[in-house]
Amino acid sequence: MAEADLDVVIRQLARQLHAGLMTRAKERRDRFNSLAAKAKGKETGERFKMMAKATMEQANAAAKRLQMSADNVADSYARSMRLAASTPVTVKAEKAKDGKPAKKAAKKAKAKKKT
Repeated sequence: MAEADLDVVIRQLARQLHAGLMTRAKERRDRFNSLAAKAKGKETGERFKMMAKATMEQANAAAKRLQMSADNVADSYARSMRLAASTPVTVKAEKAKDGKPAKKAAKKAKAKKKT
């Protein structure tokens, strides 16, 4: 994994989060459905069934947003790395203006030798 590109790692982590989120949502849905089956009143049972349905709808929406965000981040990272790889690196040589920095350095060196 140390050699893998970060965009692949981002997508892999998003898949793991998606799986965990959906597992927990299904557990909660099953819990609400079991409460609906055990409910004594018809209204209470219907309310638990609606809560189970809403839980899955909200989980699906959150999972889609999570996946979309991860894809956008991974694509952006991959694009920036391609751009960075294609951009030539230029190294600028530092030039002294009129030799003044060199003179100041020489004066400082002489002052140190005197003390």
